[in-house]
Amino acid sequence: MTDPYTDAYDTYEPYDVITMGRIGVDLYPLQTGVPLSQVTTFGKFLGGSATNVAVAAARLGRRVGVVTRTGQDPFGTYLREQLREFGVDDRWVGEVAGLPTPVTFCEVFPPDDFPLYFYRQPKAPDLEISAAELDLDAIAEARIFWMTGTGLCAEPSRTATVAALGARSGGITVFDLDWRPMFWNEPDEARPHYAAALRHANVAVGNVDEVEVATGVREPRAAAGALLDAGVELAVVKQGPRGVLAMNRAGDVAEVPPLPVTVLNGLGAGDAFGGALCHGLLAGWELERVLRYANAAGAIVASRLECSSAMPYAEEVDAALAAGAVL
Repeated sequence: MTDPYTDAYDTYEPYDVITMGRIGVDLYPLQTGVPLSQVTTFGKFLGGSATNVAVAAARLGRRVGVVTRTGQDPFGTYLREQLREFGVDDRWVGEVAGLPTPVTFCEVFPPDDFPLYFYRQPKAPDLEISAAELDLDAIAEARIFWMTGTGLCAEPSRTATVAALGARSGGITVFDLDWRPMFWNEPDEARPHYAAALRHANVAVGNVDEVEVATGVREPRAAAGALLDAGVELAVVKQGPRGVLAMNRAGDVAEVPPLPVTVLNGLGAGDAFGGALCHGLLAGWELERVLRYANAAGAIVASRLECSSAMPYAEEVDAALAAGAVL
């Protein structure tokens, strides 16, 4: 990897995007329409929401790093190798002794049923990120810092996430609401931590279930308004087959339908959307263009089995937009 702290003039160049959160190995069945109990062949892929977002942004040409932790095991070695292969800086990917690198299985029942099974016991290493190990200067200076709700579910990750948010005084800070009920006792436990994070973020992204956890409101426009009231400047609500809605504090509203696609596995689509959202925000595009671009990136990944290695390049997104569908 090129060291962004060192160039010919010995000057510092901030990262375009730094993400912080989950990493793991996705073991996805190579058979569709088959229950996990009967699957016989699996593919191994880099996974984890924040990590997939990093890969998605890197595929679009952005300088990206990820803050996370793995176990001291062969799966951890595999993940770091994959990050480097995808062009994501792995300098902030630490190891935790005694905790295994997480693995995640799914079942693939297109077009809309993809149960997930997380194996993160006794505790995921990415929840062992501590505030003391953070490179707060790099986080503060990144053009976009992307954090997730999962990082708030346990200590010391919760305190580290809040410390990272507190280091930010400029740029774009994105709160991916990333509600995973298996990581919390109940939604009410998460809500105060989400509220605190929203006060530090200027962009919030989530589906209707996630915005309901964050705000107590499920109707998309009302939920977007509640997110704005909570402190963000831009609220993005993903509505599945109804497309995506975004509202900003300036009063702009954009709502775009999904791009037509034959879905194979919808699990990575939201992460592709996130990486493309970062790309569009950094490019300074108007809101509707950002949403259409991010929708197209998500649709492309939904047409493919894997997540990280399925993240599209810019020319693929451009082709899908030109065709008006994922062909």
